[in-house]
Amino acid sequence: MSHIILKDVCLDYKVKKDIKFKDLVLGNRSESKFSKMSGDGIIRALNKINLELHDGDRLAIIGPNGAGKSSLLKVISEIYPISRGNIAVSGSVATMFEMATGFDMDASGWENIRLRGIMLGLTPKEIEPKVQEIAEFSELGDYLDIPVKYYSSGMFIRLAFSVSTSVDPDILLLDEVLSAGDAGFVDKANKRINEMMKSAKILVLVTHSMDSAIKFCNKAILLKQGEILKFGDPQKVVDYYLKIV
Repeated sequence: MSHIILKDVCLDYKVKKDIKFKDLVLGNRSESKFSKMSGDGIIRALNKINLELHDGDRLAIIGPNGAGKSSLLKVISEIYPISRGNIAVSGSVATMFEMATGFDMDASGWENIRLRGIMLGLTPKEIEPKVQEIAEFSELGDYLDIPVKYYSSGMFIRLAFSVSTSVDPDILLLDEVLSAGDAGFVDKANKRINEMMKSAKILVLVTHSMDSAIKFCNKAILLKQGEILKFGDPQKVVDYYLKIV
């Protein structure tokens, strides 16, 4: 049984305020939330998040820019350590963001397939049978023989996407703000993402599409300034969000 359980989870960012020339000239009269800081300051990105998901749950995370949506995904995936509270995640996790993690820019595409596979939790024996399929899906051909530092951004995204979607996770964390390379690759990438969304035991989807939240998910949360304003049926959460924006 897979699960994600967060209890009173907080995430704080430490922000160092640098004194700049314009601050001296203008007398530091900016009205931003950083302007009143002297020295280092603390920004609370997530505040007392309580959430419990189990097999079969499909959660949409919606909210305005800067609400903490991506931060919450990174907390669940344990990329960001929490500042307070408790978190428990059971089951294999695949993340469709931060896909460049685990790549060696001086190594070849073939070598990076294996390196990224290990970063995803696969053993060398488990990744080896997948190598050829990953290579074919990426459509990179002979470019896999050269260091990835010579790849275009589109080629690199193809490779990263191909490796990252080669696993069968219990929990899929997906940020919809995701590019899978050039237009010719998009349809194939979207098909694979949809297959993963259906097969995962738990899906957590960050989205700005209200239609996607309703279509793909059975639960939703509305985040604003790092706090959950509303949780429940996606249609009701979306309707509430549209009333207050």
